[in-house]
Amino acid sequence: MAQTIKADLCVIGAGSGGLSVAAGAAMLGRNVVLIEKGEMGGDCLNTGCVPSKALIAAAARAQEMREADKFGVASVEPNIDFAAVMDHVHGVIAGIAPIDSQERFEGLGVTVIREHGAFSGPREVTAGDNLIRAKHFVIATGSTPLVPPIPGLEDVPYFTNETLFDNRIAPDHLIIIGGGPIGIEMAQAHRRLGAKVTVIEGGKILGREDPELADIVRARLVKEGIDLVEGGQAERVEKTPSGVSVTVGARAIEGSHLLVAVGRKPTVEGMNLEAAGVDYDKKGLKTDSRLRTTNKRIYAAGDVAGGRQFTHVAGYHASVLVRNILFKAPSRNNEHLAPHVTYCDPELAQVGLTEKEARERHGEIKVVRWPFSENDRAQAERETEGLVKIVTDKKGYILGTGVVGRGAGDLLQPWTLALSSKLKIRAFTDMIAPYPTRSEASKRAASAWYSDTLFSDRTRFLVRLLSMFD
Repeated sequence: MAQTIKADLCVIGAGSGGLSVAAGAAMLGRNVVLIEKGEMGGDCLNTGCVPSKALIAAAARAQEMREADKFGVASVEPNIDFAAVMDHVHGVIAGIAPIDSQERFEGLGVTVIREHGAFSGPREVTAGDNLIRAKHFVIATGSTPLVPPIPGLEDVPYFTNETLFDNRIAPDHLIIIGGGPIGIEMAQAHRRLGAKVTVIEGGKILGREDPELADIVRARLVKEGIDLVEGGQAERVEKTPSGVSVTVGARAIEGSHLLVAVGRKPTVEGMNLEAAGVDYDKKGLKTDSRLRTTNKRIYAAGDVAGGRQFTHVAGYHASVLVRNILFKAPSRNNEHLAPHVTYCDPELAQVGLTEKEARERHGEIKVVRWPFSENDRAQAERETEGLVKIVTDKKGYILGTGVVGRGAGDLLQPWTLALSSKLKIRAFTDMIAPYPTRSEASKRAASAWYSDTLFSDRTRFLVRLLSMFD
């Protein structure tokens, strides 16, 4: 017999967004039910951000050993124990897991139900033997890997991000279908860990990024020996005695392992959203500016909300929902201000509009750059690839910033603040940056915005005129 549970808030999905909403509501004294059929922590902790960055960190250490001679230290080819690398990856997951655990949330007063949740009406959900009736619901079920209908793919073993980190055998030749952030991050990591790597991308790799910045990443990948097959579709996949073969045009690429990384789709299957009056499409749930679905008692957070699929956006959604649901303070979803980072080497980070997007929307813009080759800290570290690129309107209001280089994600943060605060580029010229740091590149780029005016004939005339009063 079903047990009926009444709650102020029911959250479906224990990933980044769902956990943040549940924790916030519970700490504010609300009666919260959290439903999760899989692992606590969701994709980010178990199969996404955390394991991928742990793998990238191990690969970076290996690459540093190969490139040590530029500092006068003997370079060596690292002896890589791939199984031990994966032990490191899962050790990192285990170290973070208690923060997202069922025990922690139950300690906060949350009722955690480890079952599949499906709506049975506009204000009730069934999960196992439980019937949950709540004043408000939050759907935070995330997304799953998109698997394209490539002939033969269903007949061969392949990885997605959900299975890749369970592999303990070093690939001899890893073929990756998809040249987006996941594909590129994993391509470089596996190459640095000793695998031959081929990336197949129908368009250009990192095709959603500013091409000027993506070109710098491309050059590094090619230099490290990654085979980039751009502008070609994977037409067929076949099993071979040594692994798999992927046909691209007239070329058959043979490898030992295959990773499919062509994107993600929102997780909505089996939730019976029709019974709740919640509309959705292939992008996700249809929401308004306050993240309400077509049932105003049901909200969405994270990847399933149909917007940008990043962990930090899911966390941001949670803050919007806490304000809307608990504080009754209308709060709008401004996720277009969210930055994103591809954690390859060099890193590529972007916030706001790219140069192309800015020209399309604003017409007259101004673009300034500062290369890391003219940054003393970058020179000292022998890491001079990349630049800071700033796009403003003609009055100097910041429209977007891209950074490609070492630590680009961290260097982008002041620009994210400036964009959300609607600051002009002048704010960076007034800033005092410590020397020697890579952050100086931001100040130098901002100063370059004024170069045409500062060193113009008109300004030189003004200085001569003022000198008469010396």
